[in-house]
Amino acid sequence: MSDTTQSTQTSAAGRAGNPLWSSRLAFILAATGSAVGLGNIWKFPYITGENGGGAFVLVYLLCIALVGLPILIAEVMLGRRGRQSPIQTMATLARLDGRSPHWALLGWTGVLAGYLILSFYAVIGGWSMAYVAKAASGDFTGASSDTIGAMFGGLLSDPGTLMLWHSLFMLIVIAIVVRGLKSGMEKAINLLMPLLFLLLLVMVGYAMSTDGFGQAVTFLFLPDFSKLTTEAVLTALGHAFFTLSLASGAMMAYGSFLPKGYSLVSTAATIAIVDTVVALLAGLAIFPLVFANGLEPAAGPGLIFQTLPLAFSNMAFGTLFGTLFFTLLLVAAITSAISMLEPAVEWLEEKKGIGRLKGALLAGGSVWLLGITTVLSFNHWSGLYPLAFIPVFEGKTFFDVFDYLTANIMLPLGGLFMVTYAGWCMKPQALAQALELHPAVLFNSLRFVMRFIAPLLVIIVFINQLI
Repeated sequence: MSDTTQSTQTSAAGRAGNPLWSSRLAFILAATGSAVGLGNIWKFPYITGENGGGAFVLVYLLCIALVGLPILIAEVMLGRRGRQSPIQTMATLARLDGRSPHWALLGWTGVLAGYLILSFYAVIGGWSMAYVAKAASGDFTGASSDTIGAMFGGLLSDPGTLMLWHSLFMLIVIAIVVRGLKSGMEKAINLLMPLLFLLLLVMVGYAMSTDGFGQAVTFLFLPDFSKLTTEAVLTALGHAFFTLSLASGAMMAYGSFLPKGYSLVSTAATIAIVDTVVALLAGLAIFPLVFANGLEPAAGPGLIFQTLPLAFSNMAFGTLFGTLFFTLLLVAAITSAISMLEPAVEWLEEKKGIGRLKGALLAGGSVWLLGITTVLSFNHWSGLYPLAFIPVFEGKTFFDVFDYLTANIMLPLGGLFMVTYAGWCMKPQALAQALELHPAVLFNSLRFVMRFIAPLLVIIVFINQLI
């Protein structure tokens, strides 16, 4: 039996007891739910503010097109071809393609990256949950910027409150993962993701009425390359991975449930476009409020929690819109978190024979424990720098270390090896069959990008960072 034939049979077989997505739209919405989350609405605005605006945005868009999208295609393709957890998928594909069994390490590092990200992502998701309660109780109504700033500062300085919301968030994620990815997810995402998109448009419409909208557009879309640094380029590249859920095992796991016959390229492009539009809309919703209220765009991780409430405090029906927004932000965070926990649970099921309930409790419980270090990073351990002996981690708390290590090192490196495997280790015939891309010129162009452009850009950024 040829490798290609065997691969096709492996792909067609699927996993016992694990149904496929019911349609291409279901997969797109689920994958978009994984991609669209806190990375777009929480992280993208604040790192854009920290890195000078327009030039950073331009580099970010280039990273999405030339690096993020090809790697997204490769990851989903590998997942659909292997039909198992990321770890088992890479081990299986390495055997099918006659490659070293060490390629299984790529699956391991992806699952580990998702595990580390989820440990601090759950804490930030807890912030969203806390702000649902604050918005619903009317705490934002008529509040000044100083009051809202003090509200956020008070949340971060209280480890007990942070632990409560962190724990509730992880309990919700674990409870959903226990039921399986498909059960209940498709219907919820079909409703909630369009609502999130609509609410962002409402927020942009409100932002257009403020005095800071013109300044925000200039800040976001007029590049000032004097503000662009090597670290900013690495941050843009890292966020392209973070926001698309690349190299964290999530897209490979979701791809394993994707039926044959759906175009990988157009599906991945749709996910990338929607994800990027949401990020840009978030910037257009937030930065006008920043400038109109005289706030600092480089405010850091608390940017969204200190600026959006200002809009709700002055809007008609601000309590309603604020509650809806943070509820939907919370749901987006949960759908992303599910996709990061699922690969570890899948592996425990497949390799260790552990039931889904026990596997979700084990994986989710250990993530919760690790998340305590992030909780304490904002208060009692705010002056503790665990890896200060390494220059790049000097002055970084546990939260900063996990954020930098995953977004700037693990995800780009994982993506580099992933696209390298697709472009160099798979035979052209197997890759063509897996991608189902016609005409041949399109396939050859994408394979060229996978083999040369995407890997080269990642390597250049790493070399510059080392220098």
